[in-house]
Amino acid sequence: MVHLMVTLGTLLHTRLHGRLVGKDSDGRAYYESRRPTRKTAGGERYERWVIYNKGEDGSAVPPEWWGWLHSMDDQPIPMEARKPWQLPHQPNLTGTPAAYRPPGSVYRGGQRAPATGDYDAWTPES
Repeated sequence: MVHLMVTLGTLLHTRLHGRLVGKDSDGRAYYESRRPTRKTAGGERYERWVIYNKGEDGSAVPPEWWGWLHSMDDQPIPMEARKPWQLPHQPNLTGTPAAYRPPGSVYRGGQRAPATGDYDAWTPES
């Protein structure tokens, strides 16, 4: 079954012009145009796109596919070649109850710890 996030236009474009390159471990499908879409000084360029799972945003692309999707790599990075700093995807929690709330935030009660005396406020010279 086709992912529910695919609009009719994207589905039609994918069927007519796309070639499935692969899927990631979470089931997102990555496509490339069957024919070059433009020529560059370095050769021909192909359009690339991803079909997301329902409810995902653009930050859901894992590191091994990110470079390929942005035409930086010819192939996705194999899992064994990932660097330690390439962490598994975590969804963007901005705007949700699980979002980061710094100390003093209205969402954390609006109370900050009192100043410790190691801060001097700047005042302009008169």
